[in-house]
Amino acid sequence: MTATASARPLARRWAPGRPVDVAATWGTLRRGAGDPTWKTADGVLWRGIRTPLGPATLRLETQHHDRCLIAHAWGAPEVAESLLERLPQMLGQDDDPSGFEPRHDVVAAALARRGAGWRVPRTGLVLEALVPAIIEQKVTGQEAFGGYRRLVRRMGEVAPGPGAQLGLYVAPDAARMRHVPSWEWLRMGVSPQRADTLMRVLRVADRLADVLDLPLAQAHRRLRAVPGVGVWTSAETAQRALGDADAVSFGDYHVAKNIGWALTGSAVDDDGLAELLEPYRGHRYRVQRLLELSGAMRPRRGPRMAPRTHLPVREARADPAL
Repeated sequence: MTATASARPLARRWAPGRPVDVAATWGTLRRGAGDPTWKTADGVLWRGIRTPLGPATLRLETQHHDRCLIAHAWGAPEVAESLLERLPQMLGQDDDPSGFEPRHDVVAAALARRGAGWRVPRTGLVLEALVPAIIEQKVTGQEAFGGYRRLVRRMGEVAPGPGAQLGLYVAPDAARMRHVPSWEWLRMGVSPQRADTLMRVLRVADRLADVLDLPLAQAHRRLRAVPGVGVWTSAETAQRALGDADAVSFGDYHVAKNIGWALTGSAVDDDGLAELLEPYRGHRYRVQRLLELSGAMRPRRGPRMAPRTHLPVREARADPAL
């Protein structure tokens, strides 16, 4: 790790000793193609990240010839240093797939195709995972990604260093979001029910950040103790922030049907999904994500759910002051 002046980035070269598929490992962190915290160019990933110590810009490049990752981080020195130190863990270094045995041919094929470079990430960023998960509750992807995009552009800030040139943003912190009035949530396309859940979460944000130090079962209980945070939202958070390889997205509109179709040829409900995945307990999310990465999804023959139009959404101009 190389320390330089605060206006310049810190750098780290990481040789994990295994393939690392950054796009697959971090793909679930991206909230749609228009996510303002995420940019790719010429094989390089740029991310605007709100760390517990402050905002940072991360540049990540994979050198395939020697299986190394080169990372640069901009921000206050302590922020950049902490981010680079935690990078291996964020990319799944601590994920342990031992004991995972495919019981279905399609799972074995997915593991062979995508399992080498993918691991369950553990970003340690609970709010980064939890806030968009709440915005995504029971809405279409278009609505969910649009709501998060508007939140980041209006309430976030331009990412440090080259962020302005890249158009890269960092999500707002809990203190900033706690002051968002109810009518502004509506203008961002977030319904009152979801906005109320967000405000309850934001009021106890510090306590929820402590779930990183808890056993996973206890961490889920603490997350779900907040009214409005249920099994699905807790799972979506744990998959990203806590490295939980068993956190299935029960309650999702598509997941049970897709996995059921992939494993049996027929869509199932959540009860059927629980029965199908029971032999994989401890690695049930691993099955879910490997099947997603391999494209094992049921055919879509019916009409897609139409986005709702009753919310007074107003798009923000590309102005960091908004």
